[in-house]
Amino acid sequence: MAELKSPLKDIWPEPLLAKAAGIKLLALDVDGIMSDGTVYFSATGDELKGFNILDGLGLKQLMAAGITVAVITGRSSPLTEKRMTDLKIPHLMQGREDKKVALEELASALNITPNAIAYMGDDLPDLPAIRYASLGVTVPNGYWLIKEHADYCTQASGGHGAVRELCDLLLTAGGHLSAALTPYLEP
Repeated sequence: MAELKSPLKDIWPEPLLAKAAGIKLLALDVDGIMSDGTVYFSATGDELKGFNILDGLGLKQLMAAGITVAVITGRSSPLTEKRMTDLKIPHLMQGREDKKVALEELASALNITPNAIAYMGDDLPDLPAIRYASLGVTVPNGYWLIKEHADYCTQASGGHGAVRELCDLLLTAGGHLSAALTPYLEP
């Protein structure tokens, strides 16, 4: 079977692919990245938010390829905890407005240097982490200043497949995309 490639590979510049090839840790914000940033509350105060299933499978494929996944969020939410538990994401840091500090702590604990870290966020609390990581990524619906500092802005919006797009980028750059997709093409 021919080598599989994302249709976006042709628009990903070589310097971006080169930077993405060395990533060992992907850290993500939640609201605006893994969700569309909307938080719904019921009349009784229950919180609701939606997560994209495409993103979830992409994260599982990334972890299967040996890339560590972490979530760093300023809010604390049982819904976020449930989703990350369901996805078996090993590192969840909630209630952390100091996302760069949280990312530095995690990198130190995992013995991973900044040049092997990708961070994806959409708003000002994410900016220091985006600037710290070797590969900073945002979404089209992110805040303008974040876009100015990010290495890449996905085509998909937050909560609508943006994380999956980044997963495909990392899998492509690391040479793991075909291995991740081939099981679904077997008879």
